[in-house]
Amino acid sequence: SLYFILSLWAGLVGTGFSVLIRLELSAPGSVLGDFQLYNLIVTTHGLVMIFFLVMPMMMGGFGNWLVPMMLSLPDMGFPRLNNVSFWVLPVSMGLLFCSAFSEGGFGGGWTLYPPLSSVMGHSGPAMDFLILSLHIGGASSIMASINFYSTWGNMRAGCHQFYRVPLFCTSIGVTSFLLILAMPVLAGALTMLLTDRNFNTSFFDPTGLGDPLLFVHLF
Repeated sequence: SLYFILSLWAGLVGTGFSVLIRLELSAPGSVLGDFQLYNLIVTTHGLVMIFFLVMPMMMGGFGNWLVPMMLSLPDMGFPRLNNVSFWVLPVSMGLLFCSAFSEGGFGGGWTLYPPLSSVMGHSGPAMDFLILSLHIGGASSIMASINFYSTWGNMRAGCHQFYRVPLFCTSIGVTSFLLILAMPVLAGALTMLLTDRNFNTSFFDPTGLGDPLLFVHLF
């Protein structure tokens, strides 16, 4: 229920950003009057919709309600892990909004590609807030996925052989497996970006023999 409440609220916020985007596009330059603000709204809209509406609702909300019910279980495998994976999400969302209000915010698109996300593109703390936000959101996804995958794989009732498990549960289990594989790679890419910005590394900086397209591949 908490996942649903958070994701519905995030959906309203994201829809508000979407309305602002469409108002600006209906009369370009006359509504917002600031290209950086427009880019910020597009970026924040994308991140809010993906990381705080779609993922918490589809996995967290429907998964928590339906997986135990369909597998005849009283609860998920790790209820406390479930709790932690939810409560770090509002923190992650708060950091996202801190980013939006820091020195004009980050306006480089939700994909965060360098050089727009490098110190050259956005030198202030906005991008660092965003990296921390997505780190915490990724940790939430990993914890929830471990929970779902363990529940689906190990806690089926005696009558539920794998071929009799409802397809929804299998889809949640497979998605969880993919998230457990993918999210640490995203975290690694974000960490490399963070060190590029703050510790003088050059993973994505061509002047230091780095490759901006490396971030695209990792992302």
